[in-house]
Amino acid sequence: MLDLLLTPRPPRNRHRNPLWRIRRPLLLLFLAGCGALASAVMVLSTTIQLPELEAPDLNETTFICTSEIRGSGECTRDVATATLASVEDREVVTYDQIPPVFINAVIAAEDKDFFDHEGVDPYGIARALYQDIRYGGTQGGSTITQQYVKNSFLTPERTITRKVREATLAIKLEREAADDKRAGKEKILTDYLNLIYFGRGAYGIGAASQAYFGKNVEELSLADSAYLAGLIRAPESADARDNPEEAKRRRSTVLRRMLEDGYITGLEAERADRRTLNTIIPAVSRVGLGEVTGSEFGSEYFVEAVRQQLAEIYPEGAIYTEGLRVYTTLDHDLQRHAYQTVVNELPPDDPDNPTASIVAIDSAGRVVAMMGGTDFAASQVNLALGRDGGGSGRQPGSSFKPFALAESLEQGFSALSLYSAPSVIEIEGANNGGVWRVRGGGSNKGYRDLVDGMRVSSNVVYAQLMIDTRPDQVVQMANKLGVSAELPAVPALVLGSGEVSVQDMASAYSTLEREGMAMAPVLIERIETADGRVLCYYPVDGVCQEDSERSGEQVLDAQIARQVNHTLSQVVNEGTGRNAQIARAAAGKTGTTQDARDAWFVGFTCDLTAAVWMGYPGAPGEEPRFMNDFRGIEVHGGDFPAEMWAEFMTRATADLETPCDELPTSDDFGGRVRNSELSISTTIPPCPAPGEEAVDPAVVECIPAPVDSQPEPPDDGAQPPAEGEGTTVPPTTQPPETTVAPTTTAAPPTTAPPSSDEPDG
Repeated sequence: MLDLLLTPRPPRNRHRNPLWRIRRPLLLLFLAGCGALASAVMVLSTTIQLPELEAPDLNETTFICTSEIRGSGECTRDVATATLASVEDREVVTYDQIPPVFINAVIAAEDKDFFDHEGVDPYGIARALYQDIRYGGTQGGSTITQQYVKNSFLTPERTITRKVREATLAIKLEREAADDKRAGKEKILTDYLNLIYFGRGAYGIGAASQAYFGKNVEELSLADSAYLAGLIRAPESADARDNPEEAKRRRSTVLRRMLEDGYITGLEAERADRRTLNTIIPAVSRVGLGEVTGSEFGSEYFVEAVRQQLAEIYPEGAIYTEGLRVYTTLDHDLQRHAYQTVVNELPPDDPDNPTASIVAIDSAGRVVAMMGGTDFAASQVNLALGRDGGGSGRQPGSSFKPFALAESLEQGFSALSLYSAPSVIEIEGANNGGVWRVRGGGSNKGYRDLVDGMRVSSNVVYAQLMIDTRPDQVVQMANKLGVSAELPAVPALVLGSGEVSVQDMASAYSTLEREGMAMAPVLIERIETADGRVLCYYPVDGVCQEDSERSGEQVLDAQIARQVNHTLSQVVNEGTGRNAQIARAAAGKTGTTQDARDAWFVGFTCDLTAAVWMGYPGAPGEEPRFMNDFRGIEVHGGDFPAEMWAEFMTRATADLETPCDELPTSDDFGGRVRNSELSISTTIPPCPAPGEEAVDPAVVECIPAPVDSQPEPPDDGAQPPAEGEGTTVPPTTQPPETTVAPTTTAAPPTTAPPSSDEPDG
């Protein structure tokens, strides 16, 4: 192999060419012309005033990284989750980053006297011509400096005028590069290696080393370096994946020249030449998002959302050219947990299955997981973002009720306020001036307080609360807490008639978890330049925060938030959300829309909030699909969504290094109690103790004595609770302040209508 590398190439058969016989005179004539041309160029470079040469503004690829490198690592290509590039994928590197073995390979292949000449090498031109005439070689006569000038400052036309200008500018550039000749040469070489095209959409050696070997430039071996140096003249025709014979020939040529110039030994050349070309990785897309790490777990939806935010901040396309370093909030482990939770329960290969979306937000308002879909190639609609994700919003069902409760508490009323709780109520004028008919969540006692109404997701109780609290005020509360969607200020909103996104709901509930401190959900922690200068912190709606510490706004009194959280903990502990119970304290709320089109569970522990939506995404013009007979049941928020929430949160919280144990809750309810007279107006007597007889055997209904365990309450949208279901009653030691109940809370009809046009739960 070593002999092969050193053996001169055999001459081609030129005898049929008439010029072959006069080749020597022609050669001498051409060399004389080259000498004259070189002399002219040298004179021109000293006598003609040329414009200032400014290095071209190189397009550089943007890297998007995830939270795994938070606080310690740098966002570089080898750890990036995704890249953003236009037609030029480039990572600018310094001279010190480029290994000497690659520099030697390039010099041997392109310009053996680079460190000695002054921009133009007459001997190199003559040598190249001799090689071309004798062997048909491929080494050109232009120096590296000339190639750099041609690519940076000149047009690609092939004329004598352009060639003279190229040579003149090359001399001028080298003379002005630096007082220290070596430093000037190093700068020119570095700029050249960052500029040139290596194929596969990779510009510059930084991108090329990743494109062909999947490694940083510092890790290039001798064989790697010889291969890449061999690509410079015509990269597309020597890709080892397409033309392995040509790739191997060029690598061997570079190794032979390195050996001839003394850069490597014969043994090193032979070993490198024997290296297989199988180490060269397949080509991947270098444009747009490129190859996204974690795409098998749906991370492309998150990355695309990040890209859209970057485009909002830098609308002129800088995200593809400025080499930004984007540090995002995504946690790959939590993303994997979210994806696996959904596909394990609802395998996407079954077309009859609905799908689900999960968004998880930590206590600092960072979106750490976003399950927006299962196949980005098939559909780019991000189910987690609603209309912002290219799809539609989803009705939240009863998961909206906590916002009405929060508004009522803020208005000064107690969570122990009482409301009539029949199986069905009719509220005059609440349905566009007509009758609003609501069913679900009644009690045989005839009333419930708001805590108990939340526990069993009582529609009849919270419909009345919505009238008292006023829909427009509840809309403002929902927006303050974190729902960014435009909501209709109508009474049915409390039952989820508006449309929201999964991220909206996770954001609003995370405000409750932070005891009323709102922090807009963020996908980006900071944006830096390639050299580490911070440009932006925590952007929201295209606006950057100036400080590195997250700031929030106290939108709800902390004590009120803790009271709401207490009611939500009762939902999980003994209410409609019992399937969401995990090994840690949790709070949350179920939600189900009419005919089970959408089902939800939204909840939190003391350090992580997650929203789970389940349903059929639908498409424009497609008939809506419902989950009223999925796997033999009508889906409610308390079954599949609550179970998926529990599975995800169990996995997610197990990974936390310092998990907390207590929820920010309080059952110290203050404020005015609405409709307190309902607690003493009932005519239903207490039930007899076991073994006792009723005082009046004619009485069929009775109130059971308190017990430690209660019957399993119905899920959202189910029939009214069973007879004798327990409730929370106001304290009797301190008579509460009362308000007169509005006419809409009048006694219900004695005969319950069979159905309702409004959503349940």
